[in-house]
Amino acid sequence: MKSWRPYALLVVAAIALDQWLKYLVETGLAFQERLDLLPFLALYRTYNTGIAFSLFSSFGDTGLVVVAVLVVAFVLYLAARTPSGHLLARIGFALIVGGALGNLIDRAAYGHVIDYVLFHTPVWSFAVFNLADAFISVGAVLVVFDELIGWRRGTSSD
Repeated sequence: MKSWRPYALLVVAAIALDQWLKYLVETGLAFQERLDLLPFLALYRTYNTGIAFSLFSSFGDTGLVVVAVLVVAFVLYLAARTPSGHLLARIGFALIVGGALGNLIDRAAYGHVIDYVLFHTPVWSFAVFNLADAFISVGAVLVVFDELIGWRRGTSSD
């Protein structure tokens, strides 16, 4: 088994960058006032009391913390079972864990997750999200892509 150190460092870097940006947003951006950067991109500080597009906010802080911990534990289990040759999957798992822990820190400390990125048009807008959410999404894409590469080559994950 190759060293897990690079993946652990990626997790720590993802958490640190996520928390630093959220600190800058909290201290420098007015709450729920859009700051347009491009015609389709704005900064918009808001709070998410649920998970993934405000789903499950009825679970409460404790319930959502428990769900997040279980998800992180499951992803770590999958990562541990992933062969060392599956670099994209391992990077993906590290990004997922880093993003999930970044949002978990917010939820445990503040009772909500700090979101601030808004893609929009004059008649449509995407849900507001943060860097941790982007890490989770990119990580998931890398894991799926790694699986597709393995499937295409006719190799299994073992």
